[in-house]
Amino acid sequence: MERKEEDDKKEKKEEEAVHLRRKIGLLPAVCFIIGTVVGSGIFIAPKGVLMNSGSVGLSLLVWGLCGVFSLFGALCYAELGTTFKKSGGHYTYLLETLGPLPAFLRLWVEFLFVRPAVACFVSLAFGRYVVEPFYAPCAAPTVLIKLVSILGVTFVVAVNCYSVTMATRTQITLTFIKMFAMVLIIIPGVIALAKGKTENFQNGFEVDLLTLDRLPLAFYNGLYAYGGWFYLNFITEEVINPNRNFPLAIMFSMVTVTVFYVLVNVAYYTMMTPTELLLSDAVAVTFADRALQGMASVIPVLVALSCLGALNGGFFGSPRMLFVGAREGHWPPIFSMIHIRRHTPLPAVLFLYPMVMLILINGEIYQLINFTSFARWFFIALTTMGMLIHRYRFPLYPRPFKVPLVIVVTFTVVCFFIVVLSLYSDPWNTGWSCALTLTGIPVYYLTVYRFRLPHRWRRIFNYCSKQMQILLEVAQQEVKTY
Repeated sequence: MERKEEDDKKEKKEEEAVHLRRKIGLLPAVCFIIGTVVGSGIFIAPKGVLMNSGSVGLSLLVWGLCGVFSLFGALCYAELGTTFKKSGGHYTYLLETLGPLPAFLRLWVEFLFVRPAVACFVSLAFGRYVVEPFYAPCAAPTVLIKLVSILGVTFVVAVNCYSVTMATRTQITLTFIKMFAMVLIIIPGVIALAKGKTENFQNGFEVDLLTLDRLPLAFYNGLYAYGGWFYLNFITEEVINPNRNFPLAIMFSMVTVTVFYVLVNVAYYTMMTPTELLLSDAVAVTFADRALQGMASVIPVLVALSCLGALNGGFFGSPRMLFVGAREGHWPPIFSMIHIRRHTPLPAVLFLYPMVMLILINGEIYQLINFTSFARWFFIALTTMGMLIHRYRFPLYPRPFKVPLVIVVTFTVVCFFIVVLSLYSDPWNTGWSCALTLTGIPVYYLTVYRFRLPHRWRRIFNYCSKQMQILLEVAQQEVKTY
């Protein structure tokens, strides 16, 4: 009897304690991956893939290969997620396998420009699809597109600050909406194809316009559309039974997304010529005008909601990396705190907001993809290389889910190959991305490794942190969740 009362008290204490709860089951995990992967990419990136691949057939091949490649990467991350039970994704795995400096640099570039740039790209796509239908066939005002984009980001930040449950339900709802949007595009395309409308696929593999230096950019655009398969690893500590749900959610999600993406592109090329696709800034809207006259006005709304879902997934997952980084001492402690009632990582979520606003002011939409791709893929390659090193150094370490070695090696080699080719294809953006990454080295040694800040600065910093903690009503976790 006494033991039962003690257990009840312990459960009650844990329920009332400040910590992140395990609330993500299999369905939310699947919706989280699909909802984050399927965003603006499939509705904008077809232009970039076709532009850089040079032909219809080769662009479809690029989409299929990008899907298989992303599945390989996702399987590698499924092993990492079941091996290391901490949240934080790339940051955690680099910390565990290669040490603190690579982990800090990943954290540094993620919040210096990768995450804000990606969020900016998706939010601009959201703004474009909301505004353009009201101005067609004229060009929509850029200022209005950016204003609507800011409203979308603000809504997503508010939801993720308010409640984990609300953010999860929002993600599930938006995932079903975006799958419905893709089905609406696929069906008329498949029907037209079945009726013999195949003229756009004639001579589909012409390589006259193909150049080797542009092909990596085609893969970058395709891989950007598949980006997001690693976001479940950011929230490992909130997933119920990760040993089972991680591999299942990842395999089901990536196979589904790959099949849908290829079919959507087939539908595009069935109803639009390559020239028409290249001239369109909003491919799905142009397709709807051509194939869905009665429902043409619905597609932009569905695509906008799809972008909102990807934005929500990014703001749900990415702050957990900052949260874990602060918990490990690589970022100010205020960012490792959660709201005492809402149980959300409030400071980490709010930190992203002004960064996104700054990048949203200016930035060409296609340059943003190329600018962030180098850093993202370089650190993914380092992460899977670290996984190989960890396997070699600790062969008996428990791994509930283990990927065949050939998949890990293939994925790692191709990642490094793409990174090296990007230096040749787009040296300007790649060079800037590399330079910004390296700026994290002196920051690490001055503020983390030795903590050389002057005493007065530390006092001011600690005072500001304390006031922010009181203002935001946040505290450190009281229960260990890993």
